[in-house]
Amino acid sequence: MISIGIDPGTVRTGYGVVRRDGGRLVRLASGTIRTNAKDPIETRLLAIHEGLDQILTQYGPDDAAVEDVFFAKNARSALKLGHVRGVILLTLTRRGLVVASYPPAFVKRAVVGAGRAAKDQVRHVVLAILGLNVLPSEDEGDALAVAICHLNGPRPGHNNKIGV
Repeated sequence: MISIGIDPGTVRTGYGVVRRDGGRLVRLASGTIRTNAKDPIETRLLAIHEGLDQILTQYGPDDAAVEDVFFAKNARSALKLGHVRGVILLTLTRRGLVVASYPPAFVKRAVVGAGRAAKDQVRHVVLAILGLNVLPSEDEGDALAVAICHLNGPRPGHNNKIGV
């Protein structure tokens, strides 16, 4: 089973492709889809769609998990983040992937054991779980944590939302 975890962002969207290999989890790929903050939102949305589509083509995940939006500095930022999440969900669904959504606190609790864990703590636990040699970036670490949470949890149905 191969899952992709995604941490949506308007400038940096993290992704992590993880495979369950027996009792262990193996990172196949991870990184960040970057956009230029000075570009119009529609240009950034297209870049996120194209970047994600390329990753899906290359790694062919069986399903996907996306972190829910829970915080934004203001209403305008929240709206833009909602646009990004919408493009991500559309891209995944067009590929026929089953998509699960997880609130950030649920992911942290599932991976670290504490819903209010610091980002750095999440990254270190992800490093240990996946046996990585290099600490992932924040966005990459969050996306890998989403994939780990998804692969270790119950198999939710299409567009299922797990509550905290």
